Amino acid sequence: MKRDFISVADWSADELLELLARARELKRLLKAGERPQTLLGRTVALYFEKPSLRTHVTFEAGVAQMGGHAILLRPEQVGIGTRESPRDVARNLSCWVDALMTRTYSHELIQQLAREAIVPVINGLSDFLHPCQAMADLQTIAEKVEPKSAVIAYVGDGNNVANSLILLSATLGLALRVATPVSHRPSNRVWQQAEAIASRSGAQIAWTEDPVEAVRGADFVYTDTWTSMGQESEAELRREIFARYQVNAGLLAGAPDAWILHCLPAHRGEEITDEILDGPRSLILDQAENRLHAQKAILERVILGSSSGAE
Repeated sequence: MKRDFISVADWSADELLELLARARELKRLLKAGERPQTLLGRTVALYFEKPSLRTHVTFEAGVAQMGGHAILLRPEQVGIGTRESPRDVARNLSCWVDALMTRTYSHELIQQLAREAIVPVINGLSDFLHPCQAMADLQTIAEKVEPKSAVIAYVGDGNNVANSLILLSATLGLALRVATPVSHRPSNRVWQQAEAIASRSGAQIAWTEDPVEAVRGADFVYTDTWTSMGQESEAELRREIFARYQVNAGLLAGAPDAWILHCLPAHRGEEITDEILDGPRSLILDQAENRLHAQKAILERVILGSSSGAE
């Protein structure tokens, strides 16, 4: 039976840790000059509705490094919902490729494609979740400390990145503090799902409106842009709402030894200052690099049925 990668909450803690271990091994191998050809002869379709740097390059490079071939699809050439229905697109692609990675505005579209496709579907980003980013974040944190020993603080907008970080923390039993304005809290549906999972995993997940409270004593401080793609008309209002959530030297006075996380792209001077983003505690390039390795592990797992690359 095929496995999609739509949400980290669809996978068990053990499975996510297996993906993490494989991602770390793939990173080690690449730095040693070895590129296991586990996807030799395989083809992956990459469907992009949104502009992309990291998701596009890391998926296409990752497929190539494993011996496979990636096909870039743009909405104007596919015409989902205009030329063809999601069902017809998914069924046709299933005849030709071994997996489909989608980066869309609508999370519902990804779910539709996954329901109809015979091949695995990977959520490269939607307006609701960003699970591949969460796996790269996990790898980045694990390179510094044992994740279960760390306190993670997320500050800013309760967006798709926050939603996936919450679900990841709940599944793995991590400690996460989320600080957002009341008006921009993470999805209530995600929060309820995370609380149910946390009751079994022992995760400590808390929300506060106070960014100072969330950051105090944290080992990692994570933020993301206040205005995501498709929200440009709200940019000025959002700058006012989120002003006190900026990650700057003042906020980090309560966590002077914290590592800094940001999934990028950053709006410098808004959600985070240059001083912090480019500072010695910043892990933003580690996160960006780890997108490559985490996604290679995910590709192997959904296409081959194994996170070790063995069929």
